[in-house]
Amino acid sequence: MTVNRVGLVVHGGRAEAVAAARAVRAWCAEHAVGCADIDVWQEGARHSAREEMDSAGDPDLVVTLGGDGTFLRGARLAAENDALVLGVDLGRVGFLTEVPATAVRAALDAVREERIDVESRMLLTLRASCRLEVPAQMEALLRYGRGPMLPPPRVRTECEVGGDWGVALNVTALNDVVVEKLARDRQVSVAVYLAGRLLACYSADALLVATPTGSTAYSFAAGGPVVSPRAEGLVFTPVAPHMVFNRSVVAAPDEPVALRVLERSGQAAVSIDGQLRGVLSPGDWIGVYAAPRRLKAVRLGPTDFYGRLRERMNLTDAPAALADGQAAPLWPVRTPPPEDLAHLALPPGPG
Repeated sequence: MTVNRVGLVVHGGRAEAVAAARAVRAWCAEHAVGCADIDVWQEGARHSAREEMDSAGDPDLVVTLGGDGTFLRGARLAAENDALVLGVDLGRVGFLTEVPATAVRAALDAVREERIDVESRMLLTLRASCRLEVPAQMEALLRYGRGPMLPPPRVRTECEVGGDWGVALNVTALNDVVVEKLARDRQVSVAVYLAGRLLACYSADALLVATPTGSTAYSFAAGGPVVSPRAEGLVFTPVAPHMVFNRSVVAAPDEPVALRVLERSGQAAVSIDGQLRGVLSPGDWIGVYAAPRRLKAVRLGPTDFYGRLRERMNLTDAPAALADGQAAPLWPVRTPPPEDLAHLALPPGPG
C-alpha cells in the first residue's frame, strides 16, 4: 500500500523505544514519507484523538514503539482516522504488539510492499445518561507525575441523542470499559443489563466490559475467560462482587451491556482502556456496545495467540500429564490438512 505519512507514538521513557523511533524516521526520510510524533503533551495539555491526528497531518499508518499501553494509545488515534496501526514490541507481558524493535525497518518495507495481513479487531463505544466529566480535584490527585489526563469524551453530533438513549460519546475502547468504586471502604452498586434485560444488581469493587482483545487484560486478572481476539462478543466481568454469582458473561456482539449506578451507591469512576474519563453519580448510566468502526492492526503473518498465551503466562504442564516422560509436541500435525479441514485456522507445521 502507499504510505504517505507515518504517525509515531513513542514510549519516551525507554531508551530502546527512542532508538527505534530514530530508525522509523530514517526509513521515512529515505522513502520520502512524512513522519510526525503524535499523542504528546503539548503546551501542558492533552488533546482529543481528532486534534492529535489533525496536528500530525492525518497519518495513514500509526507506529507504536513500546508495550501494550503505548499500543492502546496508538489504537485510539488510528481508530479515529481509520488508519493502520503497527505495534513494535518493547513490552514485557503484553499481547498486542508483535514486531521486535530489530525488525522495524523490515516491517515498514512489508507494509509498503503489501506483504502484510490486516487484522480487524472489535472496538467498544459508549452512550451515557450525561456527558462524562472528571472533577478538577480528582484530576489533580490522579496525575501521579505523568502529565495531564485525557480530555472528556466529545459527543457524536451525527447520532440521535436524548431520552432513553442518552448521549452518544465519541470514544472507543480496544480493551475495556470499567465502572469502579472511588472510595476504598465502599463498593459501587450497579444494575447490569444485557441486551435490554436486567441480569442482576451488583455490589463490587468494579464491573467491566471487555472486548475479546481485552479479555487478557483486567478481565483476566479478575477471573474472566481468555477469548480469542478473532472472536466476536462482549465480556462482562464483575470484580470482587459481594454476591455468590461472580462469573463472567459473554454476550453476542449485537447485545449491549448497560451499567446503571444505583441510588444507594456512591459515585463511580469510568475508565476507558485504563484512562479515567469521567465520574458517574447515583442514577447515572452508561451503555457499552460494539463500535461501528474497527481497528486495523498490521500483522506480518498469522498471529500465534495461543503460543503467546503459553509464553506470556508461563504456562507449565501438569506433572501427572507428563508421567510417561513424553512432552506434548508444539505442532501435533505435520501433514497438510485434508480437504474437509482446509478452512480451519491451524499453524504451519514445524520447519
